[in-house]
Amino acid sequence: MVSSPMEAAHAAFWAKRGGLLFKQARDAASMNQRALASVSGTSRTTLSAYEHGRKSPTLETAGRILDAAGFQLALEAKVDFAARVSEGRTFHVPSRLWRLPVGAALGVVRLRDRLYDLADRDARRTAYTLLLCEAGPRQLLDHVDGVLLVELWGELVLPAAIRAEWEPLVEESRREAGVMN
Repeated sequence: MVSSPMEAAHAAFWAKRGGLLFKQARDAASMNQRALASVSGTSRTTLSAYEHGRKSPTLETAGRILDAAGFQLALEAKVDFAARVSEGRTFHVPSRLWRLPVGAALGVVRLRDRLYDLADRDARRTAYTLLLCEAGPRQLLDHVDGVLLVELWGELVLPAAIRAEWEPLVEESRREAGVMN
């Protein structure tokens, strides 16, 4: 079967992306290639080829390598963003809310040349207000945690247009969790 240039480019993209996952998992586990290859039942040269995107593993092999590094392969829903404009300002609205790892959810974010400690509820309230009003998709994904947003929702002072766009996401999350207002 001959693949088109577009299919070949798509395959190369995912091979490189998968390779980065293996390298990140290996680094996080403080393992070198030889050690990870050994415990995962593959050769060091094959693992190197995976990490550099020269070769693509089967899903079973990818799961085995990640498991050996202390991680699991998981399915995660994709979050898309729609740009909206209100009063001449653009803001972004996601297709769904997401969860962050604890370190990111309670980390520090710099907004308008000021640091906000997201572990501090008052600072998080101010930061979330700024993020929902001004941030792009990457900043939102990196710093807004869905559960923490839902918990603060009633306290956020937001322009009506932004509140109206985000409200259905917050309400859907509450319904899914069985939480009433």
